[in-house]
Amino acid sequence: MKTKRLTTAQAIIQFLLQQQVERDRRRQPFFAGCLGIFGHGCIAGIGQALLQYPRFRYINTKNEQASVHIASAYAKMSNRLRTFACVSSIGPGATNMVTGAATATINRIPVLLLPGDIFARRNVGPVLQQLEHPNSQDVSVNDCFRPVSKYWDRINRPDQLMNALPEVMRVLTSQADTGAVTLALPQDVQTEAFDYPVELFEERVWYIPRPAPEKTLLARAVEWIRATKRPLIVAGGGVLYSEADKALANFAAATGIPVGETQAGKGSLPYNHPQNLGALGVTGTFAANRIAREADLVIGIGTRYSDFTTASKTAFQNPKVKFININVAEFDAFKHSALPMVADARAAIETLSKALRSWHVTAAYRSRTEKLNRAWDREVNHLYHKTTGLPVSQAEVIGAVNDFARPRDVVMGAAGSLPGDLHRLWRTRDPKGYHLEYGYSCMGYEVAGGLGIKLAAPDREVYVMVGDGSWLMMSSELVTAVQEGIKLTVVLLDNHGFQSIGGLSQAIGNQHFGVRYKQRNPRTGHLDGANVPIDFAANARSLGAHVIPVRDISQLKSALVEARRQKRSTVIVIETDAEKRAPGYDSWWDVPIAEVSSLTTVKKARKAFEQAVKNEKYFL
Repeated sequence: MKTKRLTTAQAIIQFLLQQQVERDRRRQPFFAGCLGIFGHGCIAGIGQALLQYPRFRYINTKNEQASVHIASAYAKMSNRLRTFACVSSIGPGATNMVTGAATATINRIPVLLLPGDIFARRNVGPVLQQLEHPNSQDVSVNDCFRPVSKYWDRINRPDQLMNALPEVMRVLTSQADTGAVTLALPQDVQTEAFDYPVELFEERVWYIPRPAPEKTLLARAVEWIRATKRPLIVAGGGVLYSEADKALANFAAATGIPVGETQAGKGSLPYNHPQNLGALGVTGTFAANRIAREADLVIGIGTRYSDFTTASKTAFQNPKVKFININVAEFDAFKHSALPMVADARAAIETLSKALRSWHVTAAYRSRTEKLNRAWDREVNHLYHKTTGLPVSQAEVIGAVNDFARPRDVVMGAAGSLPGDLHRLWRTRDPKGYHLEYGYSCMGYEVAGGLGIKLAAPDREVYVMVGDGSWLMMSSELVTAVQEGIKLTVVLLDNHGFQSIGGLSQAIGNQHFGVRYKQRNPRTGHLDGANVPIDFAANARSLGAHVIPVRDISQLKSALVEARRQKRSTVIVIETDAEKRAPGYDSWWDVPIAEVSSLTTVKKARKAFEQAVKNEKYFL
């Protein structure tokens, strides 16, 4: 047997370089490189290997959590067919990645984490940054990754790679069971050499199949659809990951079945497709939510039915409603006691299209759907161009950016009130033109995520829309964008605090407690004094970006023109009024409110909550 003597770290990088994926006869490398920060727990191992093999690109990030966000955004933009590895040192470097791992796993996005770990040989322990556990010497902080990883392993001997690495790829390339994969790498083992079989480093192609629906279940689904009067399709992220947007557009047009989009599924149809009712659920449109309330059959395609999609199980009120779930993951296919079609979204839609070639909804139902589509577009136009004075509203800012952006440009965000307004109001014209991380709604994802999107799609303009709260939590990857010569346009909304939770605080009777960037008031003892004087423009400028502070929509439009001409990242800072909110539309979200309180505002909110919660359903 021919062998190759390599360190554990060198073997990992050599293996990753040879991994390919193939779908629909398109083959490409699975890994785009490595992101991360070197410390004593990885620089002599993975760091040395990356220096030795420059073909595996290394990008020096500024925060380990952000590394994983960049990888997640890159993988999402690549329809989960490519990703990055993320390396860190032991201790705080490793545990910084836990939040990113949870974000990736919850969103079913493949990322590979390579955190350094404590010495496997133990004789020098406790090493720097080691957590000593009195009941076991085989526990480190990296055990924190277990519940947020889809696969977890610790490599205590170099030869264990031969079993671990194929498992790593099996999970990362699984369309049903992917997420964060963690290989904890003791720092001494990273540098140890072993004679590896050369076959380990031969090119490997991981085929991504398109499983078709089972025939009996398909026949039953066709029967149910033919019998329905008021069907609705819920388009989730699986539509986009399977590249089923064209198939869905044709199917919806032919059958007349209306479509509501989840956060992950927004862009499944162009906003002006006659059957597209837009966002569904808590952050939904009146068009989608009204049809959902009456639907007698819900066809979920690639959705996991989060509480925002189902409006905390209040969206579907028809007492006879049934569900057909098309999902590559069996776990999601069975939700809501549905008829479970475990299949690739595109394969299932194309099969259903053939089986239902002569069927369509009634003319009256189609007409109602198309009228609601047009009515919602008028509402969006109204909110885009409604002049509210200074400071401007968030909806006006979204409208200005959307009007300026070209069809293939990408808008992205993650947390706060922006995801809700973007989900409702952004007019998506391209299936990859909308990128929201809302499975975890992780503050700090925005700038890092924008960088990942741009790495995956360098020919597209990327508009990062971020509130001041998320910006203050993690804006550091703007430095990485400058370092790598990567251009982003960041629209930073200064609303003096946490706008989303501020609105929720009002709704539950908490009177904005603790959600504003206010100074301590000696008179009241609370944080309700003057605004904290933060100069966001100076802050962004210090990170190396081109910065344009603006006050109104006219200046914002000029700034967008200037930003497009720039070759480096630009940050546009604009103040918005947190109280000028877009309205909610025929929906509700279950946030429990204190059952007893001395506050009148809380008592009033609790009374409304007790009535609304009665609409929650069990789908049995």
